[in-house]
Amino acid sequence: MTHTTPHIAPQPAPGVRIDVWLWAARFFKTRSLAKQAIETGKVEVGGQRAKASRAVHVGEAVVVVRGQERFEVEVRGLSDTRGPAVVAQALYVESEASRERRAAERAVRAAERAGYQAPETKPDKRARRLIRALGDIDAL
Repeated sequence: MTHTTPHIAPQPAPGVRIDVWLWAARFFKTRSLAKQAIETGKVEVGGQRAKASRAVHVGEAVVVVRGQERFEVEVRGLSDTRGPAVVAQALYVESEASRERRAAERAVRAAERAGYQAPETKPDKRARRLIRALGDIDAL
């Protein structure tokens, strides 16, 4: 008599919804902001545009565009709850190239802002007329 063991289907690797993971990893302040970023194409998983319900797994590459910053990270841990920043930072590791690129872009933006100096006082009547005249030139 032969005994057959029942066929056991392999269990899928545990995963967490990408919108929940982005919220737990503190890329976005709320889950709805994370979902909105995913729907507008600012999040890629494995080089492909993600959907909010897609499960993310350990070892996957995720690209997140938030404002003017672009993060290229590898998932190191999964969580569906938002915890302290120290715990959130343990959920991913950012590539060195991504970190350097963000620092360089931040320096460029700071340099652009450094050229502008706000006036110390409100413009007087003559200066307001000049500002208005310059504004009319831009409208052409």
